[in-house]
Amino acid sequence: MERQEDSGTGESRPRPDAEAHTAAFRDLMSKFPTGVSVVTAVDTKGAPQGATCSSLSSVTLSPPTLLVCLRTGGVTLEAVRETGRFAVNLLHEDAERAAKVFAAPFVDRFAEVPWQTWLPSGLPHLHRDAFACADCRVAAELLIGDHVIVVGTVSHITMSGGMPLMYGMRRFLSWAAPDALGHERLPCPGQQADGVAVRAGLAVPDGD
Repeated sequence: MERQEDSGTGESRPRPDAEAHTAAFRDLMSKFPTGVSVVTAVDTKGAPQGATCSSLSSVTLSPPTLLVCLRTGGVTLEAVRETGRFAVNLLHEDAERAAKVFAAPFVDRFAEVPWQTWLPSGLPHLHRDAFACADCRVAAELLIGDHVIVVGTVSHITMSGGMPLMYGMRRFLSWAAPDALGHERLPCPGQQADGVAVRAGLAVPDGD
């Protein structure tokens, strides 16, 4: 709970509107549509780990660098820290199930979706659910609250055809591709599916 200073005694006391601020922030972030990715890594025992993440951003082009946000205490973040490497799998519009699998507490998420070890990095790629993957080496990290911002220098990129899976307003949807005249097509209501609950700082929560 957020606290504020008592100018009379120097002691702090709970701020009564802290819960309202949290709810408003969740609602705010739900109104910012974003792409959906799965961050994957391999732990020191050689086991693949991964979590759904929409907190992804480019940092710089020289060198190519991006950042992701992962929950503290999660096995994916632990594997990333142990090995100093991770992959970002950008999910395509038909990969909603993969997004939910890696956001849910499955015992073995990788038993639920197709994947392969990508050489030479040795990182897990969701080759059927992702239309683009970026292998990264950890360059820096920063702890903020219950998440860690992990900055990664991109070492290798693979891409194929496909439209990205999006998440916003607590729904999964596909990117509206331009029609023959160049106009944007809005997705039909029937194409939208109920998503998972929004957590502060993430449009789609990681499952760790």
